[in-house]
Amino acid sequence: MNYKGLVSLILLLFVIMFKSSHIEAQQKAKISQGDFKIKGFHLDLRIQVMTPKAIMEFADKLAEIGMNTLVLEWEGTYPFKKHVPISNKYSFTREEVKKIISHCESIGIDVIPLQQTLGHVEYILRNPRYSNLKEDRKDISQLCPMEVTDNVALFTDLFTDLVGTHNSDYIHIGGDETYLLGHCEKCKKKVAEVGKSKLFVDHMKMIADIVISLGKKPVMWADIILKHPEAAAELPKETIFVDWNYGWKINHFGDIPNLQKLGFTFWGSPAIRSHPDNWFITDWATHFKNQKEFIPYARKAGYEGIIMTSWSTSGLYGFTWDVNYDVVDMVQIRNTYPLSGFNILITSYAEALKSKTPIEPEEFVLKYAKRQFELNKQDAQKLLEFIFFPKELITNGKPDRSSSIAIMKNTFGKVRDQLVLINPKKNIEEFNHFKLMADLRMHYLTFKEVESVYNSKDFVSSEVPKLIEVLNQLLEQAKDLDKRFIKLNKGFLYDSELAEQNYLRTKQMQVLYNRLTKLK
Repeated sequence: MNYKGLVSLILLLFVIMFKSSHIEAQQKAKISQGDFKIKGFHLDLRIQVMTPKAIMEFADKLAEIGMNTLVLEWEGTYPFKKHVPISNKYSFTREEVKKIISHCESIGIDVIPLQQTLGHVEYILRNPRYSNLKEDRKDISQLCPMEVTDNVALFTDLFTDLVGTHNSDYIHIGGDETYLLGHCEKCKKKVAEVGKSKLFVDHMKMIADIVISLGKKPVMWADIILKHPEAAAELPKETIFVDWNYGWKINHFGDIPNLQKLGFTFWGSPAIRSHPDNWFITDWATHFKNQKEFIPYARKAGYEGIIMTSWSTSGLYGFTWDVNYDVVDMVQIRNTYPLSGFNILITSYAEALKSKTPIEPEEFVLKYAKRQFELNKQDAQKLLEFIFFPKELITNGKPDRSSSIAIMKNTFGKVRDQLVLINPKKNIEEFNHFKLMADLRMHYLTFKEVESVYNSKDFVSSEVPKLIEVLNQLLEQAKDLDKRFIKLNKGFLYDSELAEQNYLRTKQMQVLYNRLTKLK
């Protein structure tokens, strides 16, 4: 190479370095001004497993509204090569996994796998192959952090497999809600010697080190390290903490600024489906308020990313046991309406990320009603009333606030009756999710009235025929609701899952009906 050529090459390299440095500086400036480097969404595939087509279409939607990240909590749907028992009946093929990730990356969506590594591991520990890792024989939600050798072997295998299919710089290692810390005898002994924080950190450091050795950055939920922060400094500085806050006060789990002072990066995480949401309640108002309050806080606190969660279940399960507490079967305790019905909250999330000021929920809903459904002012107001109608659970046969189920049913019924008469001019299917949600709640409240009568201290056998008649009507109505549910969610969830969801949703009605018919 001659002198001129060498000078040209040096100048070219200088320009490239300058541009790269300038772009990086711009990105850092944007983050410091309140923009987020990571704008993402978390998909919970523990139950209500979306089909590959539905996941890719959802990714298209995310890209369209400005998202760049998708956290996939595969759980039992990932097809591990060396640990086949972990995969469940809805497990994707490896070809499907690669197709999903390839499609996401082609539209600018980074796919981060989430692999739980301490708590929420029922789907692993239910298998006899992993029984020695249980922290408790009956509560199999958590593995024992003192079984270090076997834990290293297991998670080295799992992460190596995930790295083979995912190109993201990150792996989410879970770590939330580890309520059994220090429970077994081995763990009790260590806690007595060095404390819960050290027990937790030693395990999560081991996990993080595996991830780092594979060339990735570990991401973990922040709740437990915030509760037990004493040994936090021992975690690798590459660790990114995710502060999940679903509508409560800031620093709900502990002192976040103190962890930030140690040099750790934080992402934030609100929710559009969480407790107390179930099939019959969606606490829209809380989720809107969560976006209004938490996203501006995350900006101000210097969080580099934001990941919206949407939980299909709480992660608590009921079990059918064999002797020696071998798991025959397990079923989730809480179910929510599928993600297909929550476009309004997904859209508001995107707008909240773009807005320099906090989103105003009621104003947003009215504008959304006009833009998305072309509703007039009166009908937009009716949708608003449905969205922000006070949500009440029924606990031990009694409403949270109303004096009776009948009164709660009557007040909600007026809102429901207005909603179902609305005829949107476009996006009719999306609006039909609202109508179905309203009808499912009314159906449920009628059942709860029957159940409350049955459990009343004044209940006598002469009332059985009347209750059976009402239950017969409810079970007939359920058939129509089931058909509507399938129609709206076909292709979004698997057909067998739709049938299973319908079965579980009406099971309590069927159980009471069977009990009453034996009393007749």
